[in-house]
Amino acid sequence: MMKWLLILVSFVFIPTVSAEGIEALNITTNPDGSQDYSVTLQVLAIMTALSFIPAAVIMMTSFTRIIVVLAILRQAIGLQQTPSNQILLGMSLFLSIFIMTPVYQKVNEQAIEPYMNEQVTSIQALELAKEPMKAFMLSQVRIKDLETFAKIAGYDQLDSPEAAPMIVLIPAFVTSELQTAFIIGFMFFIPFLIVDLVVASVLMAMGMMMLSPMIVSLPFKIMLFVLVDGWSLVMGTLAKSFGLGV
Repeated sequence: MMKWLLILVSFVFIPTVSAEGIEALNITTNPDGSQDYSVTLQVLAIMTALSFIPAAVIMMTSFTRIIVVLAILRQAIGLQQTPSNQILLGMSLFLSIFIMTPVYQKVNEQAIEPYMNEQVTSIQALELAKEPMKAFMLSQVRIKDLETFAKIAGYDQLDSPEAAPMIVLIPAFVTSELQTAFIIGFMFFIPFLIVDLVVASVLMAMGMMMLSPMIVSLPFKIMLFVLVDGWSLVMGTLAKSFGLGV
């Protein structure tokens, strides 16, 4: 994929060759067969990769599980717009940063710092940075989902989960995250559902069938959530679900 990107980039940079013959596109082949790319080309590749960062944050980190659980929790309480979408997104983002910090530290130590010190090439840095992310996703993915996408991609048999390519691991990881998020969301939903059933039964017994049970149960669900220190419980459960503090 990198080579095709370089071909496309060449059409942009080749017309900008100066009269002295200095080209912005410069590819050097090393004695071991690897290739080094000019700084200009590396910067362009990095700027292009920035457009994929939102997708990477959503699909390759803990963000998916957190935002789904928080959305289900808001629905269970019965609050349509509180907390707002912006607050939920902000909470999910910063909790994801907290959970992913050990992974980011490994990426920095293994890939970014050696690259900044010119100890490895840009391609080698990308390969080194991929390993901590792959290890994190493998620790959360379900083997069943991994095998399903491996078969779809034509990998009938993998020697081990670690041998799965990223093109197989990422969709399997996202599917596993959605499954886990719905399980956690279901567990959070049950107590509020019980409150709704109790309130509906009481109103029915009192003959107040015209009064919406949702209106009456909402204050009780909020009170229940506050009394059990709900936000701390939710955040702690989500962090522990990724193995933190265990």
